[in-house]
Amino acid sequence: MAGRGTGTIYLRGSTYWIQYYVRGRQFNESTGSSDAAEARRQLKVKVGEAAAGRDVIPERATINDLCALVLADYRVRKLRDIANVQWRINSHIQPMIGSLLASRFTPPQVRQYVERRRGDSASDSTINRELSIVRRGFSLALREDPPLVRRAPYILKLEEDNTRQGFIEHPEYIALRAALPDHLKTLLVVGYHCGNRLGELRKLRWPQVDMDSREIRIEKAQAKGKKPRTLPIYGDMVEWLEWQLKRRVPGCELVFHWEGKPLGSHLKGWDRSCDAVGLDLHFHDLRRSAIRNMERAGIPRHIAMGISGHRTESVYRRYDIVVEGDLQAAGEKLARYHEKQMPKLRRVK
Repeated sequence: MAGRGTGTIYLRGSTYWIQYYVRGRQFNESTGSSDAAEARRQLKVKVGEAAAGRDVIPERATINDLCALVLADYRVRKLRDIANVQWRINSHIQPMIGSLLASRFTPPQVRQYVERRRGDSASDSTINRELSIVRRGFSLALREDPPLVRRAPYILKLEEDNTRQGFIEHPEYIALRAALPDHLKTLLVVGYHCGNRLGELRKLRWPQVDMDSREIRIEKAQAKGKKPRTLPIYGDMVEWLEWQLKRRVPGCELVFHWEGKPLGSHLKGWDRSCDAVGLDLHFHDLRRSAIRNMERAGIPRHIAMGISGHRTESVYRRYDIVVEGDLQAAGEKLARYHEKQMPKLRRVK
């Protein structure tokens, strides 16, 4: 045990603790470190703050307390992903580190969390989503009055390489449409033609579909970007939306449903139908396919973004995939161009 000024550092297990006094009241606090020099540094800060008359009550906030701040923030701002955040907290964050004092959540604890979650076969993108909740919790805790924590630790962000490269060509679209169960056929048609997110289409109601004007109106509350937009009804969409309308269940306004009940995020029959036609396709891959088709058709990018719902070109370009056939076509065009230049080069010589 060693003393420094009006406080003391001491070992408890492999971790140094500090003991200090504020207005005659004794406090003991873990430094979260096995480094004596770091313990002395923290003690010096505490003693200095006490001498300056500041309140130096030790941090008692846990990671659970920080997560509660995140959930409260989601409720106040009416963010739609609150159910997903709550699930991540309850399923993984709370059982593993929820009771840990926020002051003890340091880079070594972050690394331990990553290793344990990888041991559970969690992907790096999943771990990033969980750590982002904790990171946000620290940020909110620092804004409290008084603050619930004194600092926010460095929380690393793992490299992610999970961008899917799936897309669907028109013959495959026709084959999949034939293989899908009836309640998913028109859903495929609209997704393939307009590139909607599944969440938008699951909430789509018939009053939003104007067959006379050939338009679908996506409401602000349905759109991820919180911006309403209008989609064209064209091509196969006309025939299949009319077919879907004839199958409407009395009393149900939903365009896409299962016997009058809302579709879930997992589309029953989708995977089986994809396997039947030899496709490894997620519904979100239709978004990529629609964007590429619009690019090929020469649709101005700002109009294509308005249809697909992309707000920035950087995100939009991430889905614009070049396939082998496109590269070959580009190579043939370049070859013809160079052939035309040869006579000019000969005349110059």
